[in-house]
Amino acid sequence: MPKSPPPAGPRAASVRAVLDTNVVVSGFLKAGGSPARILALIPAGIVIPVYSDAIVAEYEEVLARPKLAIDPELAEAFLASIQDEGARATQLREEVVRLPDPDDYPFIAAARAAGCPIITGNLRHFPSNARVEAISPARFLAWIELAVAPRGE
Repeated sequence: MPKSPPPAGPRAASVRAVLDTNVVVSGFLKAGGSPARILALIPAGIVIPVYSDAIVAEYEEVLARPKLAIDPELAEAFLASIQDEGARATQLREEVVRLPDPDDYPFIAAARAAGCPIITGNLRHFPSNARVEAISPARFLAWIELAVAPRGE
């Protein structure tokens, strides 16, 4: 879970997070689930997705897979919103980290660069040697609910 809710006045500020591809796909496939609720918080400005070119390329490739049957127009709109409403990670560093899935490195690099957590359904893919905070969609939503709750109520 992120270390502490962001400081705020009457309502909390937006929260930056890297969204693992499995969260994005689940958000499209399971309406009403935690991943879908997280995706719905992007246009509301509550969640600011952190991305890099490699992350967007993976989203694009996976969302276009025929077996997922995701509406191409919805996928295109989502990809545009990530780049329009998200925060592009800069100053990505190449580091050698042993990971269960080496394809997860761009997500780690973006989270490190932005100083934010990775939201994932595959926590085991982000071991402690990755030096990033990885949390499940359900835990992230629980934290968000605390972070954006009106203060003093």
